[in-house]
Amino acid sequence: MAEYANIIVDISHEKLDKTFQYKIPEPLKEVLEIGMQVMIPFGKGSRETTGYVVELTDTPEYEVEKLKEIDSIAEESIPIESQLIALAAWMRKNYGGTMNHALKTVLPVKQKAREKQQRSLKLLLSEEEAREQLAVFERKHSTARARLVGALIEEHTLPYEMVTRKLNITAAVIRAMEELGIVQVEVSRSYRNPLGEMKQEEKRIVLNKEQSQVVEKIWQDFSKEEYHTYLLHGVTGSGKTAVYIELIEKVIKSGKQAIVLIPEIALTYQTVVRFYQRFGERVSILNSKMSPGERYDQFERAKSGELDVMIGPRSALFTPFSNLGLIIIDEEHETSYKSETIPRYHARETAIERANMAGASVVLGSATPSIDSYYKAQTGEYILLELEKRIEEKPLPQCYTVDLREELRQGNRSILSEKLQELMEERLEQGQQTMLFINRRGMSGFVSCRACGYVVKCPHCDVSLSQHNNGKMVCHYCGYEETTPKECPECGSKYISGFKAGTQKIEEIVKKRFPKARVLRMDFDTTRNKDSYEKILSAFANQEADVLIGTQMIVKGHDFPNVTLVGVLAADLSLYVSDYHATERTFQLITQAAGRAGRGKLPGEVVIQTYSPDNYSIQLAKKQDYKGFYETEISYRKLMQYPPVGHMMVMLVASKDEMTAALSAELLAKKIEQSAQNGKITGVKTIGPTDAAVAKVKDIYKKVIYFKSKDYQQLVKIKDALELFVNRHREFANIVIQFDFNPMNGF
Repeated sequence: MAEYANIIVDISHEKLDKTFQYKIPEPLKEVLEIGMQVMIPFGKGSRETTGYVVELTDTPEYEVEKLKEIDSIAEESIPIESQLIALAAWMRKNYGGTMNHALKTVLPVKQKAREKQQRSLKLLLSEEEAREQLAVFERKHSTARARLVGALIEEHTLPYEMVTRKLNITAAVIRAMEELGIVQVEVSRSYRNPLGEMKQEEKRIVLNKEQSQVVEKIWQDFSKEEYHTYLLHGVTGSGKTAVYIELIEKVIKSGKQAIVLIPEIALTYQTVVRFYQRFGERVSILNSKMSPGERYDQFERAKSGELDVMIGPRSALFTPFSNLGLIIIDEEHETSYKSETIPRYHARETAIERANMAGASVVLGSATPSIDSYYKAQTGEYILLELEKRIEEKPLPQCYTVDLREELRQGNRSILSEKLQELMEERLEQGQQTMLFINRRGMSGFVSCRACGYVVKCPHCDVSLSQHNNGKMVCHYCGYEETTPKECPECGSKYISGFKAGTQKIEEIVKKRFPKARVLRMDFDTTRNKDSYEKILSAFANQEADVLIGTQMIVKGHDFPNVTLVGVLAADLSLYVSDYHATERTFQLITQAAGRAGRGKLPGEVVIQTYSPDNYSIQLAKKQDYKGFYETEISYRKLMQYPPVGHMMVMLVASKDEMTAALSAELLAKKIEQSAQNGKITGVKTIGPTDAAVAKVKDIYKKVIYFKSKDYQQLVKIKDALELFVNRHREFANIVIQFDFNPMNGF
């Protein structure tokens, strides 16, 4: 039983970094838990206030004699805030970082954003009294006052802004009228609405047999209060969104709320339109393009019961719904669900933990599930549900692979293959649309030969070597390095280098080759503004362009019925990234891109351009054969003990001084080796320390150490031991350590 509790007093504002320690009185020691709201003596005079328990500990941080005691557990505590604080504690334990990092992630922090207030003017007189007063003002030629009273006789209450702007009444006149007891200014909270003007339309979709069976299975379990995690594996165009909407409607009717996570802001507009048509103003969104005020308002609307559905990327998971019943994670395989800032949590695991706390179900949906999720479905941890046919049984698109080595031999050095150019010409003539997807993931990674397709790989690991600026290529799994070659070791060609191609360059090539084509580009540069995603996507949906060029953001979940051709440019860019996820991501990206074609009445075609046409991920993506890919990929993971078969943790050690970073990393690695020798930690393999992928950023030197184990809890144990060790030794005062479990992108 813990002796002390660390408590935060105000969780509604920015200053969450201040905790206060209190003694736990004997009667509360067995019942007090993290997240509970408590009554505590606070400040001068020890006035009683409320606080939240964020940590239980046996270590006093101040002189014990000076610590005050907790008075009691609050009787009317706010359960949702307690739940979110308990979730923050779980995240801190499982992903590292401080409790304050975790709290700032999960709590709807009110930043320096003024509440939006709505003011109105109300007439306090009866109509008869008002008409008498109007006559008095007209006699005295008090025209402004007369104008205001006349308007208020017509409409008993008027918006303040309308009075000042349209009636040209000054604030001084309004104050004088208040003092006379004629009018009253009423102030009410007005929430910012990020959706603007949307129309609710009753569009009922009749589910097919497969969709109905999926809904029925989940709903039967939910009705019996059996809350599970379901993996919905549905081919592209099989109608997963219709299943989500049907489930959410049932959940809302049962008095509960739902959260829908989507991987990209770019998906928000199209997704929200469909949900808004069914649920109207009970739906809202969260994303990083919104102002702090807009974001905070949506949390407040959720908390006050004004919303039933919240849609958005990762952060929407922490919507303060008090009666959460369902969490849906669409395109669950996407890497954007993994946080790149402390704590480096995964939305999937965190959603499952929140659902356990709330008594809710979780639905993970994808045409190309992550290997992790499908493995858990195969081992019984998740329940697998499948949609094997497209809606109305439309055929999957016809896929072609083009060998770019052969194109080079035939003298075509354009990034557009002859086959792709020919099919684009046809689409332009027929008034159909084309999407060109440039697979830019891993741009700084591998070195390859354009003549023969050879990729420089690590001789010890099944990953490519990663190109560094110092002329070296490094393996980030075992530390092996060699000099970047000037000629291809396989065929002797001089066409060996890192691949570089961007959306802007492709746009120039397309416009030059097809001068009459209307071209839109969607990438980081063209989507900087708040409404840019919506404008580009709605323009393409309205057929104001013939060709849409973009990166990953254009191939995720969009539904454009007139798109009959998709070109996957440079499929290899993600295939040879120095990462064990490389083949999985390549298969997912190609399959998802292919799935954008032929979703309307017309059949679709896909051209996959590659230097590695025989690679199993490309061959199986061409066939849209997920199960075949999974069986091949999981066999490699088992061989190498990579997740999900085993687990990995990478620790970053960073310092402004290169020697300090190196020595600290060495010392910490030895600390774990000693723990392993003493039997405190078992079954863990340590790799490193070695330089991070980018060894120096803004004059900060970065070293990494990898730990591998079949048991995830052994890695958590290592993380706890190293954090404790660093906190107890002053020589680590100038270093930063961070942890990433089952890393997706690394440090």
